Formats: sequence, structure tokens, C-alpha cells
Amino acid sequence: MKITHCNFAKGFRGGERQTLLLIEALSNMGYSQQLVTRRESTLAIKAKNIKNLKIIKISKPYILYLVLVKSSDILHAHETKAAQFAFNVNMFYKIPYIITRRVDNPIKNNFFNKLLYKNAKYCVALSNVIKYEILKVQTNANIKIIPSVATVHKTDKKNINRLKERFKNRFIVGNIGELDNKHKGQKYLLEASKYLLDTHFIFLGKGVDEKKFKQMTKNQNNVFFEGFVENVGDYISIFDVFVFPSLHEGLGSILIDVMNFKKPIIATSVGGIIDIVQNKKNGLLINPKSAYEIVEAIRTLQIDEDLKDKLAINGYNFSQKLTKEFMAKKYLKLYKG
Repeated sequence: MKITHCNFAKGFRGGERQTLLLIEALSNMGYSQQLVTRRESTLAIKAKNIKNLKIIKISKPYILYLVLVKSSDILHAHETKAAQFAFNVNMFYKIPYIITRRVDNPIKNNFFNKLLYKNAKYCVALSNVIKYEILKVQTNANIKIIPSVATVHKTDKKNINRLKERFKNRFIVGNIGELDNKHKGQKYLLEASKYLLDTHFIFLGKGVDEKKFKQMTKNQNNVFFEGFVENVGDYISIFDVFVFPSLHEGLGSILIDVMNFKKPIIATSVGGIIDIVQNKKNGLLINPKSAYEIVEAIRTLQIDEDLKDKLAINGYNFSQKLTKEFMAKKYLKLYKG
């Protein structure tokens, strides 16, 4: 079976990381694969050493390159432009395709999208909220739910110790994600930081609201913007709590990564987050746009060590089930089905 993955994303975010994990797992199982990406793809760079993988870099208009994948047995589209590419391949060469949709944004309800999701062999949603968005456009779509899985982040003990020394004697709250309040809601976490001046708040990531966020906290010495870092695991290792105040979220795969480090989570009860976090079992769920609830949840975990440990252990046990091998087996059933 020749499996062709299509991903034309510009950067390397959660969807591209999950694409890479799937390709790695399938490669370890001995499957022959292709990856079709844009020419300047970061995903292609990170995947270049994977065995039994042919990387095909193309440029716009993508429709001119359909012939390059006509020997495929199955196409797997990992984002919207890739889904359109797979649809056109199917029209010309009758090769079946699968679409994985990772975001909970509304889909334009037009004739093309109805056909796009109807003709797919399977549509995979990461969570129930994404499944419902697909059904709004195409009630006949053949939908399966396969969640994101944990990324095994490498760590460096020396660097962890340096970070511990830098932030010593403080309770540390972490947040990882694009600095974009309309999506990730970090403004409310920053508002909460003003009431917890004895607590350090570390933000990893860049984004459109970076300057605004820094301006909000310019008179505080307990907020740290570290930007985009490669050693994410080192930072997660020193967090006492991870706070994820998103306003909407398809799933929030970073939550699984954090659980894998045995760190307790505070997250908003929106979108696909509720498919991962069960309130007071493996995390604390709060309402979105509430700095007050963030403060109260952090204070609760600062005081209640037993609850903090319980959430961390239950989260870790949950994350252990969500491996790249688990995801690969789920997708193989669809490829062969």
C-alpha cells in the first residue's frame, strides 16, 4: 500500500506535528509513503530522514501536479488546501482520499465543500465539536473521531536545572501557544497574573498580540515571554501548573503533551478541550474569559497538593494511551477499510 500524505501549511504547528508523528509511526511499521508539501515546507525538512518516505515539493497552482501522485493507493489530506488537492486527484484518477480536520472553525456551506466532504472515503475529526461542524455542511459525510496524540518532547537536564535556578522559589504557571487572544485567550491569564504577583507566568510562543501583551504587563516582574523555543520539554518540566484559557479549540493537543509530563492542567470548557479534560479528574475546567476563575483555580492548586497530584497522575495515565502507534493503527483501519 502506497500512502500519500498532503499538507500545504506554511508553518509547523500542531497539525504538522501530528502529521509527522503519523508518518513516523507508519514508517516504523514498514509502509511506503509519500509526502506532498509546498516548496518551503518546514514539515518536509523535519521529515527528510524518515525511511520509506518520498517527499514531493510543489508550488502553486497545485492542480498542475496531480499526476505526481497518481500511483497512490490512498491520499490523506491534513488541512484544507490539501483536501482540495486530494479532491482533484480523485476526480482525475479515482484515488480515494481521507480528510483530517483539526480546527473547529465553521466550514463555508457551499456546493464545493458539500461535495468535498461527501466524496471523501472518510472524514476524520479530532473531537466531537469538529465532527458537528462537518455535519453542518455534509450530513452524509462518513466521519470518524481520532484525537491528536502526545508528542514525546526531548529534555536536557542541564538546561532544566538552569531554568529551575532562573525561576527558583516561585510557583510557575505555564502557557504554550500562538499569542493570539481571539483564539488562545491569553489576555485573561495576563489579567490573572496581576493578582498573583508571587507567581511566575511563562509564555512560550509568538503571535499577533505579542506587543500588546507585553505592554499590558510592562510594570510587572512576574511575567516572562520566552518566544518560540525548541526546548519545549525543558520548560514544561519546570511548570507547576499549565493554564490553557482558549476561547475556542478544535482539541488542544498541547494538553496531551503536558499531561505526558505529569503536570496538572487548568483549561476552559470550550470546543474539543472537554474531550480531553474531565473536571476535577485530570484537570480543572473553567469558563472562558474569566480572569477571576483562573486566579481561583491557580490558588486552589497552590494550596491543595493532593488535588494537584491527583490531576497530574490521572492526566499522565490518560496521555499514555494516546501514542503515535495508537494513531497509526486507527488510520490504517481507514486506509484499508
